[in-house]
Amino acid sequence: MAKFFGNLNLVVSVGVVLALALMIALDAPSFNSSVACIKMTFVWLHVFFGILWIGLLYYLNFVQVPTMPKIPADQKGAITGHIAPRVFWYFRYAALFTVITGLVVAYNGNFLVSALLLQDGGKVRLIGVGMWLALIMAFNVWFIIWPAQKKILGIIEATAEEKAAAAPRALFASRTNLLLSFGMLYAMSAANVLVA
Repeated sequence: MAKFFGNLNLVVSVGVVLALALMIALDAPSFNSSVACIKMTFVWLHVFFGILWIGLLYYLNFVQVPTMPKIPADQKGAITGHIAPRVFWYFRYAALFTVITGLVVAYNGNFLVSALLLQDGGKVRLIGVGMWLALIMAFNVWFIIWPAQKKILGIIEATAEEKAAAAPRALFASRTNLLLSFGMLYAMSAANVLVA
């Protein structure tokens, strides 16, 4: 058991196989055609990447950032040199794939344009609001947080002044994403409760 659970790739692979088995065994009618299979797979991927993205957003805002000032200076290198770069890799690609799979889901559902234009009442408008909030958040991840973090973490060359200027920029964008995430999650989850 220790060998199995010690291998992240193996656990993820078995988890995916288990999920596919559940899909086929318990929800076979939803997979009655290749088109339906593609649609359901993209919904599943969208939820997976969304959980990964927002989970890391919450980890960073609720755990890592508030804890960093309490960590002795000689131990911070373990976080900034090893953990944070890995977190930010998953963070930014989870954001990217959440957006891509979400756009595919909306396109496959024939409501991409109407959602982005905030047309149609109820469900589609709620999804559209959630989409816009997520797009703003993804923009913040890729074009504000990540460039600032590259300086802060020493991934790219930066002076002490540039690092100092990057820190509040990254924090404000990350806290903006935290703030927007609550409304985004409400819009997305409430839209799925409403009847079209």
